[in-house]
Formats: sequence, structure tokens, C-alpha cells
Amino acid sequence: MKAKPRNEPAWQATDFQRAVYEAVRLIPAGKVSSYACIATWIRRGSARTVGTALRNAPDDPGIPCHRVICSDGRIGGFGGEMAGPLVARKERLLRSEGVTFVAKGKVDPAAFM
Repeated sequence: MKAKPRNEPAWQATDFQRAVYEAVRLIPAGKVSSYACIATWIRRGSARTVGTALRNAPDDPGIPCHRVICSDGRIGGFGGEMAGPLVARKERLLRSEGVTFVAKGKVDPAAFM
């Protein structure tokens, strides 16, 4: 994430974003959850609003955004992109944590928590 110029206030997460980030922090390495499950878990928003919150997340290793995927097992977006090098990075991160795939870009259902 780019550093903010000195004259701009620091970015502040909304209550909803904080709830999403706290839920995502609870997903262990080697497991995934879906955007819709996160919305249900925190009892707020929708899959789309969870995705938006994650797209706007600070670049923080403590928020493992890569562990949130589509309900049907597709990887979904990453870093605001739906394809390309960032989505490939998301797949590499998942694989490095032991998540297995049943098809190109599709996570094994056993990886869902």
C-alpha cells in the first residue's frame, strides 16, 4: 500500500471493515472461508461488501485476505484484481499454506473451515 502524504490523515477502518478483518484473522493457515461465510459469521453485510472491505484492507500480513475465496471454491479476486499476477500470488500463498486444488483456480472443498 502506498504511504499517505504527510498532510493526509491516516486511513481509518470502518466498524464493518474491522469486523471483517477480525474474522479473517481467525482463519488458520491451510484453511479458507468464503466471502459469504464471513458476512454470515459477522452477521453484517454481504459477500460483495466483504470483498470490498478486503480489497480496501491495508497491506498487513496479520490480515490474511488470501484465505477468503468464492463459495463455489473459485479463488476470486485479490488486491482489487480478478485475474493476473495478484490472483496468481493468491493461489501461490494458499498452496504454500497447504491448501489443495481440485482444478485450475478451484480449491478443494476440504480446505473450507
